[in-house]
Amino acid sequence: MKNYVETIAKAGAPLTLASAPAGFQPWLLADLARAAFAKGARAVFVAPDDLAAHQLLDAAHFFAPEVETLYIPAWDSLPYDRASPSLRVAADRVAGLAGLLRPVKTPQLVATTVNALIQRTLKPERLARLSARIAPGERIDRDALAEMLVANGYVRTDTVMDAGEFAVRGGILDLFPAGTEQALRLDFFGDEIETLRLFDPASQMTSGTSAGFDLLPVSEALLGKESIQRFRRGYVDRFGAAATGDPLYQAVSDGRRLAGMENWLPLFEDGLGTAFDYLGDDDIIVRDEGTSLAAEQRFAAIDDYHGNRVSAMTREPGSYRPLPPDALYLTKAEWDGVLE
Repeated sequence: MKNYVETIAKAGAPLTLASAPAGFQPWLLADLARAAFAKGARAVFVAPDDLAAHQLLDAAHFFAPEVETLYIPAWDSLPYDRASPSLRVAADRVAGLAGLLRPVKTPQLVATTVNALIQRTLKPERLARLSARIAPGERIDRDALAEMLVANGYVRTDTVMDAGEFAVRGGILDLFPAGTEQALRLDFFGDEIETLRLFDPASQMTSGTSAGFDLLPVSEALLGKESIQRFRRGYVDRFGAAATGDPLYQAVSDGRRLAGMENWLPLFEDGLGTAFDYLGDDDIIVRDEGTSLAAEQRFAAIDDYHGNRVSAMTREPGSYRPLPPDALYLTKAEWDGVLE
């Protein structure tokens, strides 16, 4: 057992592990996570779909509870859709990527999917700048915090029930941040956070206190001042002055989120990265055999959805102005290059 782990961990080129049953993968990945930890690195499993990724993490946690697990999903919306990814999935994706920015302090196993890796995302340094530490005793204007939450993808509600939501009631701000198991209740005294308590969204009852947490965005499409200005310039440069009448352009200009706006993510940012940019040189990546077919199907689907949008725009100009696939996703050549 020890020999094969050392062989994989020290390999200088891709290896193929053949005739291994699917049930062996959790054992393998847990062992590799321990081996990678010795070098300050992680084990990363690339699954063909979300179900396979979740099954592996659940089994690995059962067999190796000391191994920390991270999950990085893809958006649960179709390419070029008019719907946005769900708040929960968007928050989990950002939290997973942010987890890769932290030092490895315990054996760590990361699971992700082909779709999640093909999709472009915020650069690591950009996401690092967007993280803010919130703790009792910190001074921050409650209204300014609410504005920042909206810009970072949070949705204001009357009662917080799920990830990505927040509510303001007098001197209390309830919040369900990305990457946390429970919601948080911030009790303000003036502009100072007096207490920070955990609470159960289902019952709204507090269950303890927190020493602090890292506040992350719950969306990769941000509506800060600079992002809005960048989007406005990019949208006009790409689609012309006539596009300023589009509902998307109007909504973003007003600082409002519009369903499906994530499909124009490149216009909000000064360049995008990929999930691979978050990984270290010593990280051990294991790819399931089903990923090759999953990648082929994903690239075909992206091209198909994009082609449909282009055809629709020809019939009805201005109805939907899609960005080219390579702006939002890795190309087939880039994907093959990463695998090599």
